[in-house]
Amino acid sequence: MDPGSGVVYPVGLRLLDRRVVVVGGGQVAHRRVAGLLAARARVTLVSPEVTPALEALVEPGSLTWVRRRYEPGDLDGAWYAVAATDDPAVNAAVAAEAERARIFCARADDRAASSVWTPAVGRHGELVVGVHGGGDPQRAIGVRDAVVAGLTDGSIADRAARTPEAARGGSVVLVGGGPGDPGLITVRGRQAVAQADVVVADHLAPLTLLESLPASVEVIDASKLPRGRSMAQEQINALLVEHALAGKRVVRLKGGDPFVFGRGMEELEACVAAGVPVEVVPGVTSAISVPALAGIPVTHRGLTHEFVVVSGHLPPGHPQSLVDWPAIARLRGTVVVLMGVDTAPAIAAALVEHGRAPDTPVGVVADGSTPTQRVVRTTLAGLPRTVAEAGIRPPAVWVVGAVVALNAPHDAPPQDDADLD
Repeated sequence: MDPGSGVVYPVGLRLLDRRVVVVGGGQVAHRRVAGLLAARARVTLVSPEVTPALEALVEPGSLTWVRRRYEPGDLDGAWYAVAATDDPAVNAAVAAEAERARIFCARADDRAASSVWTPAVGRHGELVVGVHGGGDPQRAIGVRDAVVAGLTDGSIADRAARTPEAARGGSVVLVGGGPGDPGLITVRGRQAVAQADVVVADHLAPLTLLESLPASVEVIDASKLPRGRSMAQEQINALLVEHALAGKRVVRLKGGDPFVFGRGMEELEACVAAGVPVEVVPGVTSAISVPALAGIPVTHRGLTHEFVVVSGHLPPGHPQSLVDWPAIARLRGTVVVLMGVDTAPAIAAALVEHGRAPDTPVGVVADGSTPTQRVVRTTLAGLPRTVAEAGIRPPAVWVVGAVVALNAPHDAPPQDDADLD
C-alpha cells in the first residue's frame, strides 16, 4: 500500500433501509448487489442492461432498476454508491459526483480513485470477517477464506461464543452429516459441531470431524448397526433432552439428512415436548449424492421425469411395510433404495412381478463417498446374484432405471424436452 494514500480505516456500514446506488449491471454489480441486499439496503440499480440474475430481483421488489445510462443527480439521497460499469469515463463521473456530495463510493475499475475499499468478506454465524489485503485483493481473499475455514472446523477457537453454561440455556441441533465424506457436510453443520458441548453421533456420520474437537466435548456413540447392536431411539431422545436441560449445546450428528429415514422428526418432537430449543440443519442425502458420486444421476432430460426414494429395510409383503411395491413397479422413472442390501432379492423380485422389466439396469454403490467406495452394475434379474458374489454389505444405495446405463451410448433427448431439467 502506498503510504501516501493513507491507512485504511476499517468500519462496518449499517445500511438497513438506507438508499444505495449501484451504477452498472454486469457481474461486478451483481456481486456488490448481493452483499448490499444482505445488509437490507434500499438498492437502486442504474444501467440500460442487467444480468438475468439481477433482473430476477426486480419483479419481487428486492431492488429498483432505472433502465438507462447514468445521469448526474442519480446519487441524490444516497448513503453509499458503487461505480461498476465497463466504461471508465462513466465510473469517473459517478465517483466525482459522490465526492462532491460527500458520499463514499467504491469504484470497481480503479481502486486508487475510490473513497472506499471493499474488503473480502466472510461470515460465520453472527461473526463478519472483513480483510483488506494492503492493495492485494487475492491476498485478502486467501486470508478471509483461511479464517472462515478455521472458525468453521474449530481450528480457530471462538472462545467468546462458548459462554458459561450458567449464562445460557441448553439447546439441540439435529445435523445431517451427508453421505460420509467430511467435506460434504454443510457449513452450518460444521459450525454446530465445532461449537458443541456434547455430540451424539451414529456410525454413518462423518466421524473424522470429531477428531478436532476439544477433549472437553463429550462424544456419545448412538450407532444403529443393521441387524446388530444399536441404541434405542427412546434412549437417544432422552440423552438429547437430558444434556440440553443441563445447559449443554448438544449436536445430534447423523449420516445423510435427519429427515430422510433418519428419525429426525422423532428427536425434534422429544425436544419440543421437553421445552428444549431445537434447530434442524439439513444434510446432503445419500439418496441423491451417493449415486451422483458414482456417475449416476437420478434424473436426466428426455429419459426420466421422476424419481422415488424407498426404504428397503422391510421386504415386500412384510406386515409392517408401508411401501406400495406394485405402484413403485409401474413407475417409468428412477427408484432409489436405501437400507435394502439384505432385502434386495425380494425387492427385485417384487418389481419384476409387478411390471418392471427384468433387464432394467441397476447400479449398486457401497460405502459411498468414502475411500472404499465401489460400484457394481447389473440388472433387476441379476441383482440377487450380484449382491451375493460381490459381497455387498451396508451401507449401500442401489438405483433402478435407465439412468444407470447413461455411461453407455444412448439416444439424445428429444428437442421438445429441451427446457426441462
